[in-house]
Amino acid sequence: GEDVKPFTPEKTKEIVMSLQQPAVFCNMVGNWPALRWNVKYLSAMLEGKTIQFRLGLKTVDLVPQFETSCSYVEATLEEFLAWSCGQPSCLSGPFSCYDYSKYWAYADYKYIARIFEDKPEIFQDVRWSDFGFPGRSGKESTLWIGSEGANTPCHLDSYGCNLVLQIQGRKKWHLFPPGDTSFLYPTRIPYEESSIFSKVNIANPDLKRFPKFRNSTAHVVTLSPGQVLLVPRHWWHYVESIDSVTVSINSWIELDADHEARVEEAITRMLVCAIKSAENPSDGDLWLNPTEVEATSHEINLQYLNKAVSAYLKCQETSVSGRARSSSTGAKQRTNTSCKRRRREVGCEPEHCTLVTQECDLPTPKGEEPQKIPFGPHLIQVLPQSHKTSVMGSVAVETDGGDLLHENEGEHFGKLQCKRKRLLMSNDCETAANQMDSDCSPCTSQTALSTNDLLDCLVNPRVISLVAQLLLEKMRV
Repeated sequence: GEDVKPFTPEKTKEIVMSLQQPAVFCNMVGNWPALRWNVKYLSAMLEGKTIQFRLGLKTVDLVPQFETSCSYVEATLEEFLAWSCGQPSCLSGPFSCYDYSKYWAYADYKYIARIFEDKPEIFQDVRWSDFGFPGRSGKESTLWIGSEGANTPCHLDSYGCNLVLQIQGRKKWHLFPPGDTSFLYPTRIPYEESSIFSKVNIANPDLKRFPKFRNSTAHVVTLSPGQVLLVPRHWWHYVESIDSVTVSINSWIELDADHEARVEEAITRMLVCAIKSAENPSDGDLWLNPTEVEATSHEINLQYLNKAVSAYLKCQETSVSGRARSSSTGAKQRTNTSCKRRRREVGCEPEHCTLVTQECDLPTPKGEEPQKIPFGPHLIQVLPQSHKTSVMGSVAVETDGGDLLHENEGEHFGKLQCKRKRLLMSNDCETAANQMDSDCSPCTSQTALSTNDLLDCLVNPRVISLVAQLLLEKMRV
């Protein structure tokens, strides 16, 4: 029979574009062919093609395991599955240096259009049109495959909001509202465009170094297969796989506010690259995230800033002149916002990169929500943690479908698209272990301010926002 969904595409889009808190959609993807995308199925589809895995230590330290402190291997999904199951065949494979009991592996930010470029028909298995975004499919989505313990350091995404479909296994999401930014000690080191990282290891916070973290309010949910999580704009999130194998698909949805965010990111890039490039390089100072191929030149960064400002001003002009038009024009699909880290899979040289610009949608009043949010068994809000519980505590709430949502507990558009530089590629067991042990050690007390200390203040989100506003005002005169 016909698959009847609890919300129409129009209503779902209204919720996605206006809801300012995280929520989980249930019973919306029951007829999606993508639900069969477990690791065994994907392994057969890839036919022996290798993909890159990031490896980290399962031991929980006080310092987040940033991507600069991880090791990387190229392996097939078949080899990954064998390793995650502890099969003897892994003793001589790409994972041979990494004991499953001590390490986790994550094939993250895999651009589906790239890894399945020879099988474009598979794109239609993902149907974001059911969420009100016609034409958006797997081609505009990203794939995540991890083992137990695989995690993404706590960060916020500068651009868009996020829809995440869980396919295999479960993942625990720790989310913090934008208002908690100062409590999460934001940093741009390691530098990656569109990602603002937290210095706090959410899994094991160092409250002596970061006492204000006590004031943060965590919203935690365990996402189960068949559920879709909405991560609103600028919500911080730390994500961890809690089952032996997990598979997720996500898509970033562009928002009108991204035009100003691209100006802020261009300013940040200029400052970070200029200051860190001027500093005498020290051994092990991997200030660029592996997603960034190089410290782009001042000329390139200035060009990028000018294009971001021009795009913002053009959008403002279009919005003013288009307010009398039918709001239906706002449903125009934007396919260029498909992947936050598209640069990882699609390569180009910086000097040939251009900022993608396009007509922006009519503005939506900030903070305005629908008249009535239909919370219930099909849309479950992720509630804030009770201050009486521990940071990582949980309370389970059962949905009508039998899944458990854990509430009250304590993943670019307009980027310079460049090839990923594999800063850390090692199959040497001793090197990998020593590297990760040293990189994850707690910081010792400092006797003098460092360049990074200055940058933490100089490119703080509040400072950059003010600089962007002043710069845009100057351009309007």
